[in-house]
Amino acid sequence: MKFVKSKMKILVKENEELKKRLRDLMDELDIDKDAALRAMYHSDVEGGKYQVPYQQL
Repeated sequence: MKFVKSKMKILVKENEELKKRLRDLMDELDIDKDAALRAMYHSDVEGGKYQVPYQQL
């Protein structure tokens, strides 16, 4: 699987839990949205519970 920023944005937009996680990551680590999206991809999507919805986009 490959990281695609546009897919991650759609996935986050459609999921309230991911929206909260994105905001928390940005605040906790003091990183921008793009870096937080990439971090979420590697931790929550790739091999995680959001892999199937991500692949369906």
